[in-house]
Amino acid sequence: MARSIFKQILTLILTYFLIEGCAKISSPLGGPRDKEPPVIVKSTPENGARNFKGKRFAITFDEYVVLDKINEKFMISPPMVKKPKVSLKGKSLVVEYEDDLSDSTTYTFNFQDAIKDLNEGNEIDNYQFVFSTGPVIDSLSVTGNVYKAYDLNPPEETLILLYRKLEDSAVVKHIPGYISRADKKGYFRLDNLKTGTYRLYALKDADNSKNFNLPGEEFAFLDTSIVISPGKNYLPVVKDTVKVQNEKVNTTDTTVLKGEYRLILFLHEKKMHYLTSSARNTPYNLIYTLSLPPDTMGFDFSIPDTDAKSYLLERSKGNDTLRIWLSDSSLYSRQQINTLVRYPFTDTTGNIVKKEDTILMRFLMPRSTRGKTKPVPYSVKTSFSGSSLRPGQKIILTSLTPFRDPDTSLIRIYELTGTEKKAIPFRLNQDSTNSCKMTMDVMLVQGKNYLYVADSAAFGNVYGEQADSTGVKFSIRANDTFGKLTINIKNYQGDRIIQLLSSDEKVVREKQMDQDGKADFTFLDPGKYKIRVIYDLNIDGKWTTGDYEKGRQPEPVSFFPREIEVKANWEIDQDWDISDQNVKNIRITGKTSGTSSGTTPRTTPLR
Repeated sequence: MARSIFKQILTLILTYFLIEGCAKISSPLGGPRDKEPPVIVKSTPENGARNFKGKRFAITFDEYVVLDKINEKFMISPPMVKKPKVSLKGKSLVVEYEDDLSDSTTYTFNFQDAIKDLNEGNEIDNYQFVFSTGPVIDSLSVTGNVYKAYDLNPPEETLILLYRKLEDSAVVKHIPGYISRADKKGYFRLDNLKTGTYRLYALKDADNSKNFNLPGEEFAFLDTSIVISPGKNYLPVVKDTVKVQNEKVNTTDTTVLKGEYRLILFLHEKKMHYLTSSARNTPYNLIYTLSLPPDTMGFDFSIPDTDAKSYLLERSKGNDTLRIWLSDSSLYSRQQINTLVRYPFTDTTGNIVKKEDTILMRFLMPRSTRGKTKPVPYSVKTSFSGSSLRPGQKIILTSLTPFRDPDTSLIRIYELTGTEKKAIPFRLNQDSTNSCKMTMDVMLVQGKNYLYVADSAAFGNVYGEQADSTGVKFSIRANDTFGKLTINIKNYQGDRIIQLLSSDEKVVREKQMDQDGKADFTFLDPGKYKIRVIYDLNIDGKWTTGDYEKGRQPEPVSFFPREIEVKANWEIDQDWDISDQNVKNIRITGKTSGTSSGTTPRTTPLR
């Protein structure tokens, strides 16, 4: 009986769930993903309205939208003193502003790609809302490209400023008449402009002032004013009733859009004298750095009521950095040390005076962890790379703390021939500006094998620590392990610096030249290299940045149009026409970045 009742109850339960499952209506799965940006249904007033005097406008979409980084991307041209308020109300975007609008002026509200749909994040690319307070919509435009001066790469977050005021001080004292932002590849376009004569600038705006008012802001300027006339690029106004299209550039196979004007962005040399930093990273080491070399005014250091013999003071080559090594344990064991520094300082009137600062230098020992932590033993590092040296390379010895005088009787260099070894003479030289560095002068022959030996206590530091014994076998690399690159420089009159760069554009070597000819780079490790030329206009042997007050552009540079692969035991002979300045369009091995106009290199095996 009990079994029969249980079966009936189980049947009723299963029947109930079956009916419930059949009764439920679920939404269908799958279907195409929405890839379309929001569509503008209407706007009040219409995009492109004339004689508009209102204090707000609204744009309504066919779906809900969100605003992505609106404070960074939203720009108004001409700029307003007080930034408008941007908000969302239902499916509408509302912009409200307090500034009084100028008469007969076309205003452009640029949202870039800040407007996206709520669900999929599809953005409206480069959307602009335009109206005029007069009877005419200004329809002229200007285009260009902005690059960083030293490496010609496109800068990030760079403003483009266009001024109707032509005096040089306008970019310092006033906000621009028109403003835009360069894209990620450095291309820019300012639209809805009036006919007229303008000055064009680029700026990395550090304080959001929209003008060049800080010496540490990166800046670019054209040498001459520009004339915008009806022949300039006409840009029709996008109507709200038409679906806004995404016009994205295919970055995989398209070069940078080329504008009419080129701006070269640079950072001015520092002109103000001041103390840039002070640090105590270890108990016994203090570092002070100036913004500029002190020249004849000097850069002095002392510790009140302390004998100068209690510390070692060393200066950089330019005398703009002081490094102090505290040698008295009763001194460097203190958590706080009062120091006195005297240096040149530019006051508020622009005069350079000798300033004296009392600086409290603190160092707190890190908290000890559980268990015993073994102290790091004192050691001396050598410049042997893979137990080998290139021809002419010196042996460099470095320490984290200042060397004491080494015991040269405990140091030896042997030339190895089979099972025999022959001691050869050497000399140790202390670096004149770095007490933690020594070089070893020794006559080494290519193809020979050597043994470097330093017995225990041969090296030590001023704190009484001593290095353990060490021995390293090394050799001088043979010619067939290197490659050679010869660049035949053509078609430029004047001084130039030819720089050999690694694939990530770090300087490997450089040659200074005062006329066309060959630049030889020997004993190169196999690998990929780039080449840059600096047009050394002031003949000072280095790249010089620009100066707006003096009307001086940064010294131009150019890059060879291909990455060059150097192979072991091979020589490459390459022609390079450097007549064009500020050019960078490098074809990388394995992929193409733009086009290349370089000639085919001549490669031959080394002998």
